[in-house]
Amino acid sequence: MDISTTYMGLALESPVIVGSSGLTDSVEKLKKIEEAGAGAAVLKSIFEEEIAYEYNDIIKDVSLTTGYNLEQFDYLDMQLRGKKLFAYLELIKQAKAGVSMPVIASVNCVYSHEWASFAKQIADAGADALELNMFFSPTDFERESSELEKVYFQIVEKLLKTVTIPVSLKISYYFSNLGRMIQRLSETGVSGIVLFNRFFSPDIDTEKLEVKPSFVFSSPSDIAISLRWMAIMSQRVKCDLAASTGVHDAQGVIKHILAGAQAVQMVSTLYKNKTPYLKTVIQDIRNWMEIHGFNSLADFRGKLSQAEAQNPSVYDRLQFMKYYS
Repeated sequence: MDISTTYMGLALESPVIVGSSGLTDSVEKLKKIEEAGAGAAVLKSIFEEEIAYEYNDIIKDVSLTTGYNLEQFDYLDMQLRGKKLFAYLELIKQAKAGVSMPVIASVNCVYSHEWASFAKQIADAGADALELNMFFSPTDFERESSELEKVYFQIVEKLLKTVTIPVSLKISYYFSNLGRMIQRLSETGVSGIVLFNRFFSPDIDTEKLEVKPSFVFSSPSDIAISLRWMAIMSQRVKCDLAASTGVHDAQGVIKHILAGAQAVQMVSTLYKNKTPYLKTVIQDIRNWMEIHGFNSLADFRGKLSQAEAQNPSVYDRLQFMKYYS
């Protein structure tokens, strides 16, 4: 069974991408991921705040030693000397030397786009692509939704002028008109969109009366939102689509490909079941394809998307009325 695919113009030996996490923060881990059958890996994200703070430290250090005024610096052209930034670039270089699967760098950005110059350093280090994990909080009451959405396009526009490697956007589903927003983002020139990113979820300790982190890992039921929107948006966008969150086994991968995904990201299940579990996932995909008579992923990709479904309304109906009546 041929389980190879393409994503953002990159050739993947399997549709399973290990998402940005602690599982992808070293060359040794990446080698194990590749050996287990992953088609690609997204390196652990470097955060916008880390980039901004370290740039500021670099500027301050140089200004103190040279006597230059900070206003005289165009830090976008400065050579990187910060520890975190240098380490991230070294990880990319070592990863490219150590594995043959595509290596996708990741930047977790919040609002500013001044960090975009670092993207060129990422590309120069050899990354095959760049994934932007984009999330602007819906609890930011100081900004209108239209203003927040505008920033997405400003960042993408600047970034695409900075790098020539493929760029993907990992977005949330917190948009007033999600379908149209995904369409518009796909028309910017990005090569891929990942549906969707996963957030920190707070819980409340009723004994200590304090907020605590919880629900760190996804569960198989979390696949519902990404699966629904994957099926709705398939064949309606101008870039590749990848799925994320709630994919815990081969069935989760297969469902998303049936809905139209080019690739699928996995993380939580690999924390729970360890990296070698990928081999089971890959073999189960092959077994399912053989049973159903599919020789390649293309044979069934999008077969159950909304555009191809016999009853497309099942993807639109939101209320539970028909289930409880």
